[in-house]
Amino acid sequence: MPLTSTRPPKRFARLARVYTALSIVQIFIAVMLILCVLLHSGKDAGMSGAFGVGASGSSNAGGSLMERNLDRWTIFFAVVFVLNTVALLKL
Repeated sequence: MPLTSTRPPKRFARLARVYTALSIVQIFIAVMLILCVLLHSGKDAGMSGAFGVGASGSSNAGGSLMERNLDRWTIFFAVVFVLNTVALLKL
């Protein structure tokens, strides 16, 4: 009677490690995306309003440099989140 191994092939073990790594990265990206969205302003106050900068009430269309960078980071994390989700679904 031949002994058969009950362990999965090495390919499945590698895929499981990649899936685990991508899942951990997904959690990190999701937390960063949530923080970026929560830092965004409502109608009246911007990110600069949270720190007391520019409380004069003048609203310029471009926003401050900090707000533009926050917009860029939010878009970056959103795109990476979607790409990582697609990668997780394809495994």
